[in-house]
Amino acid sequence: MFRIKFLLLFLLIISVSGCAHVISKDIRKNSDPSLTLRQVSQNPNAYKGKLVIWGGEIIETLNQKDGTTQIEVFQKALGWRGIPVDGVASEGRFLVLADKYLDPYLYQRGKKITVAGELIGEKIRPLGEMDYRYPLLSDKQIYLWPEHHYYYYPYDYYDPWWYYPYYPRWWWGVGIHYHYHRRHR
Repeated sequence: MFRIKFLLLFLLIISVSGCAHVISKDIRKNSDPSLTLRQVSQNPNAYKGKLVIWGGEIIETLNQKDGTTQIEVFQKALGWRGIPVDGVASEGRFLVLADKYLDPYLYQRGKKITVAGELIGEKIRPLGEMDYRYPLLSDKQIYLWPEHHYYYYPYDYYDPWWYYPYYPRWWWGVGIHYHYHRRHR
């Protein structure tokens, strides 16, 4: 009986540990979750020194001559683990200044990112025909979310021999097969 309880407790601990937030506990404790991008965008200089956790989709990654990297992010609301949530209205854009080289191939347009950073001011850059005021963060921790690809195949592709052209494909039924594929690098 003791072994069963120990095994169940071990499995519970393992399963819960995979659901942790991607930003460290110390940084989350010191950050101000009440500061929104919309609020800060009005006057970024008034919030200098505040620690925030924001996320969204990468628009552009620029490596600069001084060895730093600037990332432009389209803000999205964060879920409970810190993942940017699709389908929620954005509050705008912000810039992240990383004090190291980040490869633009890895940090490319469209990838999801969660950033913990200190507000260091604002940067005004052109956006279309207007000048846009970007809140500027100095990174404390950056998490780049792995890509997930979802494919939908007609039901006949569920047949284990579908990729062998010499075997006959016999099946019955109607439906859609759902296939999840995670791209590894």
